Amino acid sequence: MTASVFSHSFLGGLLGDEELDSYFTAAAELEAILAFEVALADAEAAEELIAPAAAAAIRAGTHEFSPDLAALAVGTARDGVVVPALLQQLRAGLDPVAAAGLHKGATSQDAIDAAMATRMQDVSLVLDRRLEALIGGFAQWGIEAGDREVMAHTRMQAARPTPFSRKLASWADPLVRCRLRREEIAPRAFALRLGGAVGDRADFGNKGEAIVQRVADALGLWPAAASLHSERDGIAEFGHWLSLITGALGKFGQDAVLALQSEVGELTLSGGGGSSAMPHKQNPVGAEVLVTLAHFNATLVSGLHHALVHENERSGAAWTLEWMLLPQMALAAGAATRTAEDLLGRLSLREQ
Repeated sequence: MTASVFSHSFLGGLLGDEELDSYFTAAAELEAILAFEVALADAEAAEELIAPAAAAAIRAGTHEFSPDLAALAVGTARDGVVVPALLQQLRAGLDPVAAAGLHKGATSQDAIDAAMATRMQDVSLVLDRRLEALIGGFAQWGIEAGDREVMAHTRMQAARPTPFSRKLASWADPLVRCRLRREEIAPRAFALRLGGAVGDRADFGNKGEAIVQRVADALGLWPAAASLHSERDGIAEFGHWLSLITGALGKFGQDAVLALQSEVGELTLSGGGGSSAMPHKQNPVGAEVLVTLAHFNATLVSGLHHALVHENERSGAAWTLEWMLLPQMALAAGAATRTAEDLLGRLSLREQ
């Protein structure tokens, strides 16, 4: 076993998601932080807080920048965040005026929160695209099934026949609602949390609101009315959304497992998993993974609620907890959508 099953050399094939994993590499995080610093410099130049030449130098310097990752690791272990060591490396390649203008009026949390928000928004769009495909797949299955019926089960007991379209709706409709929820939570989940040293934007003078708007526009985020350094409900909402996705797909997986039982046989599965001891078996591996991922995210979402307790104006402890939980939850949701798409293509109603 390994500390992360998502990137494990062979467990990753079962539980990982290569596309979403690319958003959580060190390179992706550094790229997003640098994008924030460029957007901030451009905004401050437009609002005459730094010289346009300084902003241009910062933009050019970040474009040519090659980080010393070993030094960043040492700095992060010392400072608790990567930003101070990263800024030191960046400033070494800038002239004094540009070096002074870099990160002006901002704090480490501004950069890290912005980098997380931009990447999580991109992750949400990938998941939204997959949800759309799954909804379409369920709809197509409904067209093919026509007026077929299956046995309804209440409290795990056979009840009475019901249209298979009703079963499909119980799998697809929660995904439709997940897509709608993404739009609703986006202004809070993907907000630009920019506040400076203690969250009051004091170092921006009377230009704070304008700078926030410009940076948000450049990064494709929503401008928050306040820094939100210690108000993390929007982040918890995003984690909740991820858990709703895995939960909805877990329900699909659980129903599929039950319908695929040899004694029930309402569904058939092509290309199921093999057994080392019983060659005749077609194990519903994908369906089982969906159930596992649903339980996994249901467990982690409680951790994000613990991370709501940010003391005073900034918390190192609760903030770090977010870094540990959110990527795992996003990768679990990615694995669930990927697995569900594959499973949907392998399932069919038993022939009459």
